[in-house]
Amino acid sequence: MNLNQVTIPSLNVEKATEFYKLLGMTLIVEAYPHYVRFECPHGDSTFSIHKVDELPKGNGIIIYFENNDLDGLVKDLKNKGVIFSSDPELKAWLWKEAHLYDPDGNHIILYSANENRKNPPWRI
Repeated sequence: MNLNQVTIPSLNVEKATEFYKLLGMTLIVEAYPHYVRFECPHGDSTFSIHKVDELPKGNGIIIYFENNDLDGLVKDLKNKGVIFSSDPELKAWLWKEAHLYDPDGNHIILYSANENRKNPPWRI
């Protein structure tokens, strides 16, 4: 089994599209105002956004995007005006993470984990 895509909700698909293009996604399907789909810069997975009239309640969605040059990516995005809720920081689970939110409040974690992504020292 392979992960094909993740779809997130948005109140304003066009505004969300601009945000994810800024993060480096490549737009491959544009069906405004209801739907868009992106290719991720690396790998085969895709990422899509669909219009909703109301966002889900509660903790919501957390989206992880991996990048081996996390510090450089964060610096570049900050220079483009992206606001982070936390700067890159090494976590106890051995992933370096930076946190931000998209225009709809979806929680995004940009991270670098290298070998620890799938093979942490405590792997079964």
